[in-house]
Amino acid sequence: MSEQVLKKSGTVQTGRSKVRTIAQVAMLGAVATVLMLFEFPIPFLAPPFYELDFSEVPVLIGAFAMGPIAGIAIEAVKILLNFVLNGTITAGVGEIANFLVGCAFLLPAALVYRKKKTRKHAILGMIAGTVIMTTVACVLNAWILLPAYGIAFGMPVETFIEMGTAINGAIDSLFTFALLAVGPFNLLKGLLVSGIVLLLYKRIRVILRGDYS
Repeated sequence: MSEQVLKKSGTVQTGRSKVRTIAQVAMLGAVATVLMLFEFPIPFLAPPFYELDFSEVPVLIGAFAMGPIAGIAIEAVKILLNFVLNGTITAGVGEIANFLVGCAFLLPAALVYRKKKTRKHAILGMIAGTVIMTTVACVLNAWILLPAYGIAFGMPVETFIEMGTAINGAIDSLFTFALLAVGPFNLLKGLLVSGIVLLLYKRIRVILRGDYS
């Protein structure tokens, strides 16, 4: 009889844990969606259609607290909610790029942190995430996203190169555009997001998990 009670109790606890995780994923996804509304260009680094926001902060906090799969789910909720509420002005290319680059940031960071949940591993994870995110963003922009933008809007890729050249005279191709505009933009984004997460995570983790571990 006692074993049945224990099994039933364990099932109830598991069910409650799943419900809580789903609720937290939805909540953090909604917060990330709101943060996407407050975006701004970095005109000395990249053309104005690259805009920085801090929507990855709740995504990364969720990934640290609940694991990388939850982080991916929060990223997906963020993109879908923003698409439903605000539509798209990039023919879907921007939304796909945001999701892929966001996952390239959160996955390495969450995986490193999961091995040992310390401040040191959080920092190492975010450094790894920033480097990988920047690399993925450069590759995707140079060979997939910018050409896709051009096709979607009937613009030659030379238009993007010219916009980059206006900021940095060394930009003369899609490769140098990615290296000298996309790269620094994403490095700055990763550093800023990482700094904010480092400041907020411990306090918010207490709310999400109910402990200080």
